[in-house]
Amino acid sequence: MDFLTSILTITIRAGTSLTIATIGEILTERSGILNLGVEGIMLMGALSAFTAVFYSHSIAIGLLVAIGVGGLLALLHAFLTTTMRANQVVSGLSITLFGTGFSSFLGQRLGPVANNFRLVGLRAERIVPLAPEWVKQIPIISAFFNQDIITYLVYILLPLAWFFLYKTRPGLWLRSVGEDPQTADAMGIDVTKTRYLYTILGGMMIALGGAHLSLSYTPGWSENITGGRGWIVIALVIFSMWNPARAVWGALLFGGINAVQFRLQASGTSIPANFLNMMPYIGTIIVLVVMTWWEALSKKVGAPAALGTSYMREDK
Repeated sequence: MDFLTSILTITIRAGTSLTIATIGEILTERSGILNLGVEGIMLMGALSAFTAVFYSHSIAIGLLVAIGVGGLLALLHAFLTTTMRANQVVSGLSITLFGTGFSSFLGQRLGPVANNFRLVGLRAERIVPLAPEWVKQIPIISAFFNQDIITYLVYILLPLAWFFLYKTRPGLWLRSVGEDPQTADAMGIDVTKTRYLYTILGGMMIALGGAHLSLSYTPGWSENITGGRGWIVIALVIFSMWNPARAVWGALLFGGINAVQFRLQASGTSIPANFLNMMPYIGTIIVLVVMTWWEALSKKVGAPAALGTSYMREDK
């Protein structure tokens, strides 16, 4: 039971950053905007959160800075794709390249700081689990509550995001903009405003996912700390068929495989470490292929019809 509890704890912790970033990307894509800059935004969120917390000694400031940086990068993407009508794929990839390069450039100057953070920052300059001692003694159940505040936030965001999308009028407006912006515009919905709003909101959540990596999952900063998780997020959006309620299962799958491979490495297995590090990504690819095959057979495609297309009222 202790082994299962440990695996489940790591699984949930590893899946937190993916889940919150995936919810953000779903909201963005539901508005018809494809954001391939997830990896770059997560890296900038991780770096900005780490740097702000180290110098301010405040977790709240670090999270706010990360959310602000993510919002600014998403605002740039929204401006390029919605106002300037730039190609959404090119714009997103540009943000990923910028975020990867700029975070690496700034991070090189934080090397000694990062090491110091790992040594002394574990005391108070990281997000720590909040579960009381008596909860930690309960097998399995403790895995869900021996988590940090961002994981608790995910517990709330998941049902809220689903309820918002499918049970509220603003959620219906959002989905209509992603499906048919011309019809939505004719109904009086401001397509440009909607796309700006949810692209920025999605960017904030993506950056928060990055902040979770540098402040909780692997406290500190190291180059390419995301390890390609931004691309996993994009795959999880497809896996979930743009439904937040399904996104968590893909995130937990990735986190579970990640937890198992960590355990195998710690046990001194003879399996090469590089192969074990590939396991979460191989599992994600397999699931994505199976889901694509299933969607093709059942003719169920969850992608918004207007995803990746620009819209201007003057074009009508």
